[in-house]
This record gives sequence, C-alpha cells and structure tokens, in this order.
Amino acid sequence: MERRRVVRVPASSANLGPGFDTFAAALALHVEVEVVETGRFAVETDLAIARDRRNLVVRGFERLHAPDDFEFRITSTVPLSGGLGSSAAAYLAGLMAADHLFELDADLLALATELEGHPDNVAAALLGGFVICADGEATRFDPPMGLEAVLVVPDEAVRTKEARAALPAEVPMSEAVFNVAHGALLTLGLARGDWDLVQRGLADRLHQDRRAPLFPRSAALLRDVQDMGALGATISGAGPTVLVWSHYEQTGGVVEALRARTDGWASVSRVPFEGMGARVREM
Repeated sequence: MERRRVVRVPASSANLGPGFDTFAAALALHVEVEVVETGRFAVETDLAIARDRRNLVVRGFERLHAPDDFEFRITSTVPLSGGLGSSAAAYLAGLMAADHLFELDADLLALATELEGHPDNVAAALLGGFVICADGEATRFDPPMGLEAVLVVPDEAVRTKEARAALPAEVPMSEAVFNVAHGALLTLGLARGDWDLVQRGLADRLHQDRRAPLFPRSAALLRDVQDMGALGATISGAGPTVLVWSHYEQTGGVVEALRARTDGWASVSRVPFEGMGARVREM
C-alpha cells in the first residue's frame, strides 16, 4: 500500500517594517505538496521550478530521509519571487512530509531555519498568525480582528542577493534604537488591536530606504498608502512585494486606489492574514 501525505503551508511576509529578520506574518496563499511512496523518484509540477534533487521541497525532505522512492506533486498560489516566503514554505513542506511519514518528531523550526538561512518566514509558515523570532525560538500570536492585508506584487522581481547586498554590515545606533522602539509599538498595537499604534509601529529606518533604489515604485507606495485609506505598508521580505495594512472597513477603497496606482506594473490582491500554520494530512 502506498504511503501518502499532503502538506499545506502558507505564504509569509517577513520584516514587517521595523522587525528586520525577526517579525513575520502568515498569509492565506499556500504551497501544497502531495508526497507518495511509489518506489521511484519524481517531481510533478506545472511551476517553473527544478524537477530534480535541487527542488527545495525535495531538499527539505532529504534533510530527514532519502527521497528515492517518493513522488512529489507540487502546486502553489504563492508567487515564486517577490518576498512572500515561497522557499521557506517549500523547505518546510518537504521536512514536514518526511517527519510525518517516518514519525521522527524532528525540530522543524530549527531544520527549516538551517535550510532557509533565517527563521522569520519559516516560523510564520510553520505556526501561522504573527511571530516574533528570538533566541532560536518563535513566539506566536493571533492577528487582531479587523486587520486585513493587501498585496501589491510587481511584475518585475528583485533578487534576494541584491536586496541583502544593499544593506550595510553595521547601522548607526540611532537607527537601531528607532527600530527597537517602533517594533515595540507595532507588537503592542497588534496585541491590543490599537490601530494608531500599529500605524506608528510600521515605520523603519534600517532596511526599506536602503533597498528603495531596487524597487522605487514599491518604495513610493510606502509613503502614499495612508492617503489611500490604509494604516500603512511594509516591504514584504526582501521585496519588491508591498504588504499594505488596512482596517476591513477601508480595504475595498484601498484596493481600488492601489489598482489604479499600479496599473501596468503590478497585481493587487486582498489576501487575509492566515491564523493557521502548516499542516499535514494522511491520505
């Protein structure tokens, strides 16, 4: 009898303004992987991704068990580039499939972080909701009622390597202090459902301005979305996708304004924050 598992992992947005490499949120777009023990290795997908052992799902699986006898069937609604955690979701899907099939009880957060290189996207995809990463652990809390996300995904991607290279090895103390303070405001605002604190807490002086020359139109949206009725906006991960934060009563108007503003160079979609993390079901 063929052993079979289906893993569903949400997308994620990392950094969240001042929370560079520490804050992230899960979003209701998903990578879904069906892993079937067929006695042969294969990757089946319509996505523009590797179909051999370079595939990130396969690499995640192989971290725990040889993939030789398994077929990997991969679908996804997560953009492959743009800063929405597609690589973290893929690694995590492979790891979870192997862990569940062979009842290994592995430390999935640690292993996925090792593969991905940093924990924020991984933690949000694994746990759902909002996460804060520190000391090798992730603390999760639910999205506040009424908060909605709108994604602006530019047609042209930016390489993560270029976005990382735009940042200095050290930053002035004043910028670090600013981000610590505003990260605290954002966390408190999310915990209380206090929209004024959320709005203030989205400010950043560490990474977004330095990366702005790589995606000037995305960067301009950060300055202008409040005039469209949004609470604010953050660059999603390394960019160029923009995560626009909105109260549900304003979201419809925000989406209309964004579509008019980005016509011809980006897609705009209303995507809920995802309270549920990655999950596996046995078939």
